[in-house]
Amino acid sequence: MAFSKLSLASALAGLLALSGCQTMDMQMGNPSAKTVATGSAAGAATSGESSQLERCDSPLGTVSLIENQSAGWYTVLTGEYKLPPTANLLRLLVQQSNCFVVVERGAAGMNAMTRERALQQSGEMRGGSNFGRGQMVASDYGLSPEIVFSNSDAGGLGGALGGLVGGGRGRAIAQLGASMQTKEASALLTLIDNRSGVQVAAAEGSASKTDFAGFAGLSGLSAAGGVGGYTRTPQGKVIAAAFMDAFNQMVRSLRNYKAQTVRGQGLGGGGRLGVDGGAAPSQTSAPAASTNRRRK
Repeated sequence: MAFSKLSLASALAGLLALSGCQTMDMQMGNPSAKTVATGSAAGAATSGESSQLERCDSPLGTVSLIENQSAGWYTVLTGEYKLPPTANLLRLLVQQSNCFVVVERGAAGMNAMTRERALQQSGEMRGGSNFGRGQMVASDYGLSPEIVFSNSDAGGLGGALGGLVGGGRGRAIAQLGASMQTKEASALLTLIDNRSGVQVAAAEGSASKTDFAGFAGLSGLSAAGGVGGYTRTPQGKVIAAAFMDAFNQMVRSLRNYKAQTVRGQGLGGGGRLGVDGGAAPSQTSAPAASTNRRRK
């Protein structure tokens, strides 16, 4: 036992000595700092994107991001977790997928375009700048994100096991369980046709990650086991993974897309669920007539 403690102390002293004389260089592109939304996109070209991201051979149309900044989940995202808007994350994922062409509709981007047009109209821009009317691209679809829930688990299982074992080992197991953090997030994406207002697609995605926190309170275990070296996964990484899962689910459904149709009057023509006195006679009689023709 004495030899073990001496060896442990010597190893720790050696590590401290090395850390004192070694300069920690800046590491650009460190994998531990990345989320699933990694790499870059330029037009249809991409670099360093996640291999798990679904891709399309050609874009299905143009899309703008619609983020409800007054929703409760948005307040938690930006206030409690101090994370940027989800639109920034989704822009990269959508362009890398090549499933849609992203068009700017955010407040900052629209203000920038308005400013340039105002400068053009004031006569301050040089000739040929071409900021006149008819330059903007229409948004065919709107993509609306929502975080359904997120959760941080303090590791009650470890505490329960510690109570069963008891003694010093039980306390160590309890502390180990308390430092085990399971983070979960579920995200929802909705795709709306901007011309008709019809919901084209909706998808849910989820992700979870279990990590270990520091073990300063565990005498000997933190140095011997090295478990304290694991870094806690930020909640943002789990949320990013949940949105990628939701987007992948949506792309898989869109590959087999079939437009919904309503027999009779068509979309918005009164529907097939008639209510007595609640609809015009022409709207309620058409479906019945079509039914009679089918019976003949």
